[in-house]
Amino acid sequence: MSPSAASAWERWGERLESWSPYLTLAIAALLSLAQPGQSWATHLVTSLWVALAAAWVFVMYTRAPEPRREHRLRMRIYFVGLLALATVLTLRHPIFFVFMISGFFHASLLRPWPLMVLGVGATSVLINTVFTGFPWPTIELWSIYGAIIVIQTLTIGFGVVLAEKLAEVSEQRRQVVARLEAALEENAQLHAQLLAHAREAGVYDERQRMAREIHDTLAQGLTGIVTQLEAVEQARDRPQDWQRHLDNAARLARASLAEARRSVEGSRPESLEGARLPEALAEVAQQWSKLNNIPLEVTVVGEVLPLHPEIEVALLRTAQEALANVAKHAQASRAGLTLSYMGDVVTLDVRDDGVGFEATGDGRGSGFGLIAMRQRVSRVAGTLTVESEPGGGTAISARIPAIILQQEAMK
Repeated sequence: MSPSAASAWERWGERLESWSPYLTLAIAALLSLAQPGQSWATHLVTSLWVALAAAWVFVMYTRAPEPRREHRLRMRIYFVGLLALATVLTLRHPIFFVFMISGFFHASLLRPWPLMVLGVGATSVLINTVFTGFPWPTIELWSIYGAIIVIQTLTIGFGVVLAEKLAEVSEQRRQVVARLEAALEENAQLHAQLLAHAREAGVYDERQRMAREIHDTLAQGLTGIVTQLEAVEQARDRPQDWQRHLDNAARLARASLAEARRSVEGSRPESLEGARLPEALAEVAQQWSKLNNIPLEVTVVGEVLPLHPEIEVALLRTAQEALANVAKHAQASRAGLTLSYMGDVVTLDVRDDGVGFEATGDGRGSGFGLIAMRQRVSRVAGTLTVESEPGGGTAISARIPAIILQQEAMK
């Protein structure tokens, strides 16, 4: 049975319990007054007793605060008065045993439960005593009388106890279902919040990625183009240098455009397509050295491993950003780039002999370029450290776990 159906039956049971004394009293009164051969005085006295009984039920039971079972003394007094009034009315006319039957229903108001069974037994005794014409002339009738009382008491009394235990179980189940529904609703709300947060985090991560890609491609490319165009202005009287700087600017523009498109598509940098990380770094170093006219030494230490694409992209972009900073700020005469494969760790070191700067106490550095590098490295579980001092050059080191490409690791 569903909880809603159980609740419906419980409501009907409560209504029956509430209205049973009024209904049985009204039925008995109508049948009593309809009997012929009784005087108006008899009818009047009976009506007065009926009114008293109805008033007793209304004051002591109907007007009792809920839950009525909690008011134990009041319910005991009410039940004794109910049986007394029903007995008086039944003695006046046997039909009022119908009203006395309501004692079976209202005995359930008595607590503790042994007292409730006693109330059912008392109701059975009164009905069978008053209605059937006590005393009985034979032992057989006494036996029947006793058997009826015992059977009624056990059947009705313990039936009420069982019904109440089932009602308690039903209430506990309803509470469990209510808590489960509340938990499911809370879980749905939390799920919706997690989805919203995940969307927000996804949007934030994508914005961060685009910001890094723009900085690493467009910003660096535009900076190089501006530098080359400024060099064009300074080399107007040297046609050969003038043309070289102009060609460099055009090449940078095309390369930056291609990298920007690849960044939007989420593709790997072009220099990593078909090449391993050392070769890609060597190509980047060669182009950077040629563009900025600064000698750059590239060193690879250890056995070259096929790393996970995200790790290679992070190291390549870190090298590009570090070299861009050297060209823009360091005023260096030479620089060095070292890629070291050290078992389960790969490191990238970029050094220059430039003017340096005042690094923070923890060696973290500041500025969006350094922040972008640190974000890239941290996304692949790595760390980035910056060592620099005014006049002493700068060293940037990225340290990342050497996660090998999956298909290579399975060989």
